[in-house]
Amino acid sequence: MVIEMIEIKEVINKRHLKKFIQFPNDLYKDNKYYVPCLFSDELANFNPKKNPAYAFCETRLFLAYKDNKIVGRIAGLISHAYNKKVNRNIMRFTRFDVIDDIEVTKALIGKVEEWAKSRGLNQLMGPIGFTDIDKQGMLIEGFEEMDLSITLYNNEYYKNHLEQLGFRKDADWIEFQIYMPEKMDERLSRISEAVQKRYGYHRVNFKNNKELIPYAYKALQVINEAFYGLYGTVPLTQEIIEKAIKEYIPIVNLDFTIVICDKNENVIGFGLLMPSLAEPLKKSNGRLFPLGIFRMINALKKFDILEMYFIAVKPEYQKTGVNAIVMEEAIKMGVKNKVKYAETGPELDYNSNVIDQWKSFPSRQHRRRRSWIKDIE
Repeated sequence: MVIEMIEIKEVINKRHLKKFIQFPNDLYKDNKYYVPCLFSDELANFNPKKNPAYAFCETRLFLAYKDNKIVGRIAGLISHAYNKKVNRNIMRFTRFDVIDDIEVTKALIGKVEEWAKSRGLNQLMGPIGFTDIDKQGMLIEGFEEMDLSITLYNNEYYKNHLEQLGFRKDADWIEFQIYMPEKMDERLSRISEAVQKRYGYHRVNFKNNKELIPYAYKALQVINEAFYGLYGTVPLTQEIIEKAIKEYIPIVNLDFTIVICDKNENVIGFGLLMPSLAEPLKKSNGRLFPLGIFRMINALKKFDILEMYFIAVKPEYQKTGVNAIVMEEAIKMGVKNKVKYAETGPELDYNSNVIDQWKSFPSRQHRRRRSWIKDIE
């Protein structure tokens, strides 16, 4: 009997990093639900010179080989900012993909645990990335649903592998499809109008993307305040905010960029929905060239599916009806643009303030993702 040896190699150069990014594309090449990451974005994410999160994070990336063929990948990640925030010694893992072989998973996890021990860390959690605007969570329900451009797909056996290795649930996110009505909900419109009249709240309308920029900085600060207490989050630094604005501003749709201010022009709420880029990413295998960029531009112009990137309201304003204004504006624009439905993206299953708002709309909860945790012995 021939025993196939598993070899774990660390990613040490750009050539290896490209193989690391390409592996899930090869693994899922025949899976109609898988959506690749944008290849150039992933190259930048793991480049300390281009990703400002490296100011408070460290990573080590590993590839698993059998017979000189790549059969798995994983990134270990230390978020010093998160560990300081929660006063714990945690190693994160992200970008975990593997063939259905528990021995490969064991070898990859073991390598990350080995690094964790050398750094005095005693728990392993994930999949979770650099910040809350990075992709996170392992799919555990909804394997026969088309994935989003803002999430990561995986097969069902991933869950089984981690359970065999002693991982337990740490947090779950759930996702919804919210179906657009043919006309505005009069009740929601009345609530939104009453809130605006009572408090002087209003939506800021932008003629062009340049006008949005100063408000975008304030909007991302709202995300910092609104998300601070949520699972796994760390505050977005000024450098991360600047990078996000540079990436998003050129492609945002102003109809679905909803900035709410109070009567003193302070930004108190923010919603960003985007035309789904899942199909062009899939057709182009995550590459911009030669045709990917044209497919993406076309998808931004002609669309009937939205992905919700962010909806955030300053904590002190969360019970004053700001969410109703954001939702009313989003639906108004959805009806105008003949949108079929919006995908919420991952929402923590205990965050009732967010989840309860979907009860007023025709909706379908169709995916669940999990972050796991394991004590390192």
